[in-house]
Amino acid sequence: MSLTYEICIDSVAGAVAAERAGAHRVELCAALFEGGLTPTLGTVRAALAAVSSIRVHAIVRPRGGDFIYDEYEVAAMEHDVALLREAGVHGVVIGALTAAGEVDRPVTERLIAAAGGLPVTFHRAFDMAADPFAALETLVDLGVDRVLTSGQEVSVLEGAPLIAELVERAGDRIVVMPGGGVTDRNIARVLAATGAREVHFAALTDEPSPAVHRNPRPFMGGELRQPEYRRRVTTAGAIATVLRAAG
Repeated sequence: MSLTYEICIDSVAGAVAAERAGAHRVELCAALFEGGLTPTLGTVRAALAAVSSIRVHAIVRPRGGDFIYDEYEVAAMEHDVALLREAGVHGVVIGALTAAGEVDRPVTERLIAAAGGLPVTFHRAFDMAADPFAALETLVDLGVDRVLTSGQEVSVLEGAPLIAELVERAGDRIVVMPGGGVTDRNIARVLAATGAREVHFAALTDEPSPAVHRNPRPFMGGELRQPEYRRRVTTAGAIATVLRAAG
């Protein structure tokens, strides 16, 4: 079986770079510093218009932090899923948990219904589930297509033993896709250790801002912040490096 490569991106240029590098799918997000939030509808439409041979899946996550959502956040996510479907995305990426660390079945059911038959990925909220095997069975029962996971560890290398067991238990019922800390230095080991056939990674490179005038005093955001005059961009070269390393 051939491998499927999914690239985590936060821009239209990232989608173009992923297509150019030969990836199969992108997960389009905003605010990667937050772990990925719902992208704007304008960004989604521009990305879909810019690429032709790569699938565009969009994350639906209204804020950073935990994955326990109130009624207003659930309503917002439901609307976002419907809008993304109408915009033409090829799939959506969702995730919701209860306070006890179980998959929030009612919320997930609502979002799947809003997706109207589009492929659904359950994102790394899975890594915060209390029982990963029970969560996997719930997702299978709900008809979710794939789950993204680092094996409930800081990175896929540490989580590889759990990922391998999840892959085995999942069989053909659901795709278990490793993601979180995948690089050109470890991707071959991750794939060999887990038996996964899909893999998710970012390929970000620092690039200076084109700003000529720079004011070093103010900053946008909280105390924990990114430099104002540096960008993190997805590049085709960085993606190709990881793909070559996968063999």
